[in-house]
Amino acid sequence: MKASLLLPLLLLAVACQAPGNKNTIPLAGDWNFKADPQSLGIGEKWYQSELPEKIHLPGSMTENEKGDSITLDTKWTGEIVDSSWFKNQAMDKYRQPGNFKVPFWLQPEKYYTGMAWYQRKIKIPGSWKGKNIRLFLERCHWETHVWVDEQDAGTENSLGTPHIYNLTSLLTPGTHTLTVCVDNRIKEINVGMNSHSISDHTQSNWNGIVGKMELEARSPVFISQISVYPELKNNQANVKITIQNTGNSQVPATLSVTGNAIGNADEKIGGLRIDTTLIPGANEIEVTCPMGDHPNLWDEFEPNLYRLNVGMTDGDGNEHNNEVTFGMREFKFRKTQFTINGRPLFLRGTLECAIFPKTGYPPTDTDSWMRIFRIARAHGLNHMRFHSWCPPEAAFIAADFAGFYLQIECSSWANSGASIGDGKPLDKYLYDESERMIAAYGNHPSFCMMLYGNEPAGANQEKWLTEFVTYWKNKDPRRLYSSGAGWPLLEVTDFNSNPNPRIQAWGEGLKSIINAQPPRTDYDWTDRLTDQGKPTVSHEIGQWCVYPDFKEINQYTGVLKAKNFEIFRESLQEHQMEQYADSFMLSSGKLQALCYKADIEAALRTKGFGGFQLLDLHDFPGQGTALVGVLNPFWNEKGYISPAEYSEFCNSTVPLIRFSRMTYNSNETLTAAAEIAHFGFYDLAGISPAWKIRNSKGRVISRGTLPKMDIPTGNLIKLGEIRQPLGSITEPEKLTVTLEVGHFQNHWDIWVYPALLPEIEHDILVTQQLDSRAIEALENGGKVILTPVKGSLKAEKGGDIAVGFSSIFWNTAWTKGQAPHTLGILCNPRHPALTDFPTEYHSNWQWWDAMSHSNAIILSDFPADIKPIVRIIDDWFTNRPLAMIFEANTGNGNIIVCGVDLLTDADKRPEARQLLYSLKRYMAGTDFHPAVKLSTDKLQALFD
Repeated sequence: MKASLLLPLLLLAVACQAPGNKNTIPLAGDWNFKADPQSLGIGEKWYQSELPEKIHLPGSMTENEKGDSITLDTKWTGEIVDSSWFKNQAMDKYRQPGNFKVPFWLQPEKYYTGMAWYQRKIKIPGSWKGKNIRLFLERCHWETHVWVDEQDAGTENSLGTPHIYNLTSLLTPGTHTLTVCVDNRIKEINVGMNSHSISDHTQSNWNGIVGKMELEARSPVFISQISVYPELKNNQANVKITIQNTGNSQVPATLSVTGNAIGNADEKIGGLRIDTTLIPGANEIEVTCPMGDHPNLWDEFEPNLYRLNVGMTDGDGNEHNNEVTFGMREFKFRKTQFTINGRPLFLRGTLECAIFPKTGYPPTDTDSWMRIFRIARAHGLNHMRFHSWCPPEAAFIAADFAGFYLQIECSSWANSGASIGDGKPLDKYLYDESERMIAAYGNHPSFCMMLYGNEPAGANQEKWLTEFVTYWKNKDPRRLYSSGAGWPLLEVTDFNSNPNPRIQAWGEGLKSIINAQPPRTDYDWTDRLTDQGKPTVSHEIGQWCVYPDFKEINQYTGVLKAKNFEIFRESLQEHQMEQYADSFMLSSGKLQALCYKADIEAALRTKGFGGFQLLDLHDFPGQGTALVGVLNPFWNEKGYISPAEYSEFCNSTVPLIRFSRMTYNSNETLTAAAEIAHFGFYDLAGISPAWKIRNSKGRVISRGTLPKMDIPTGNLIKLGEIRQPLGSITEPEKLTVTLEVGHFQNHWDIWVYPALLPEIEHDILVTQQLDSRAIEALENGGKVILTPVKGSLKAEKGGDIAVGFSSIFWNTAWTKGQAPHTLGILCNPRHPALTDFPTEYHSNWQWWDAMSHSNAIILSDFPADIKPIVRIIDDWFTNRPLAMIFEANTGNGNIIVCGVDLLTDADKRPEARQLLYSLKRYMAGTDFHPAVKLSTDKLQALFD
């Protein structure tokens, strides 16, 4: 059954997740409340008296407008790498009462860290006498401590699973006072201040209780756990049932195990009946449930699900039922490739970092999660990593139905003051938390991978993680296990999470493939796969930034506000460029999408690769503001790439072409190898790949077909060679090469320039220095192109701005100024100076040469009416007016200042040769009349 057909059955599946017992008392509503910032409540026994304020649950303190106003002394949870906000004079106005605005993450209206008390009266009916009573709090943040009347009921501290209390001995029929103290401080258990389970970088360190809140009464003998272990080779499911007998004597009981396929009630499974005797305490019963000769399997293409019901009747006539859903699937690996039900699988993933600006905490309803997975699927993804946190059950339910493979982590990023393997309380907590996670969510077929968490620290981390992974591999084979996301790479793991296979790394700056090497698509990561005996998933690829979309500010109608965006917008206004805000966003967005295409295709070209995890499909609002998504934090599109366009290069099947370069001369022949990465549901039979080349007007100038073939599942499947002489191209031209394979297509832009350029009969001085010769030419009414060597500008004039081709990586604040510092170009493609250098309004591969040889010229000291022919888009933290190319009237002559060095090694740089020709032809024509007067002193001030 296809995923789209399963969506109408979602409500049925949700019902199947709930226990059949209807003896519940909902606890949602108004509670009494009191904050306890000085931690006085336990010593003063606040649970003995009525708390004075009111608050609504489920919800957080912030949602209820409880807490403190933001001040300079707010004790945030999360590392602040760039502390300039606290001392930078330019930021002083944002440190004033009434105008507090922080740039390093989204900002709540109220903030609170510490103990907070929640209290209400509950009435237990007489029919509950003698029953087992539990308190269920679906998601608490963080530690809870519960009292019934004056009796201490204990504490729970899970970040990723419900807090459940056995209150049987404390709740007799009648009225009682239930008090819950919630403490969201980091105490002896330190999961890491940047962990997305607790950090203000993403969801916020909220205090409260959300999701389902209820009291439930069950029989004294009840089914507490059902664990289903699919076994495909024998068409059966092995079921482990835990039954709790809370009495003091043995009890005879009869179990029934039945079920059916969700969406097809006639497809029955089970039909088992078991007679047993239950001793006091926990009873473990294992049964084998036959699934028929051809069970429906679960995967991304056909996410088939089953409902399993275990019913029990004990000797006293008490009944209890419990239901779970599960999928028949095997998520394994064969050599370096993941497999799903025996078929090769390539993970195309993104991160979910607990980014929920409306509420500040993750949703607990399935509709919200179904929307997220629908959007991710529309962009060609099949996998999601939950970075240092575990989502609520609604996410697993939605992923089950959507056919998404999930990587879940145990709520920890043990770094920046935290560590593992050193004997600290966190070591035990991670075992406890992982046990709770498997018990709560282990049956979900979408729960495919589990790790301790992200990028750990600790001198003994490798030993500890080896033991942790070994423990879970031996205990539960339903999923694959690795150490930490990013590192360490250990022999014991099922797969590697490795940051090396990507086109830009932390600290690599302008030495990365995308910035140091001319553009091409013929490389892959074969030499970066460190362990050929298991799959590799590339860790956090991408991290490509886009300029802020200030229209997004109005979408922050919940508890978190985009005060950071307000700072950046005001900075742009101060530099008198507010009118360019949308253009900066759209232009840098086009470059961002190009960078992601390069990253993803390199992964798809790598034989035997396990997959990738993007950082990110949507923006990350913390860590200094990392605008790395083609979608915003609400999973909404920004307008520069559609899901359909994105899924051309990110999908289960992606046609690929290996270009040795993206720029050609007209006397050359385009020769490129076509291949395909195909990880679809079926092999493709009898396919005739076809290619075509269009010019910028959309006219097909050439086409061809490749040999007809059957395409198996896998990648690096060679389709043939594309050969096309380019002699018919007489004018500079952008061409688009499209490769179609069945219903899938992908395309690439290339550029062809005339091999011979005509001489321009005009006296134009082209110089790398504003020397006496250039000044004399200008004074005598001449025309000059100033094309200085890269790095020759004064630092304060732009010389310290690291210009590269790519977009900014992550952001400059969190990376301490990692290059590049810019976001590509913005130009008017119809400007006559660019007539012979075909371009869009944004960066594309033909600009790589220029950006790689360019200075960024700061125009702050120049006349405000200078409008660059080509702008360079600055970092949103600084918003300096930057030019690559501008024109002016200087002396008695006219000048074009081109920040690009167009002369050095020009014979090896066809793009530089063509751009210089285009500028010279413009200057020789009738359109070249710079209106803005600029003194030579201003120009000379650019240089040492």
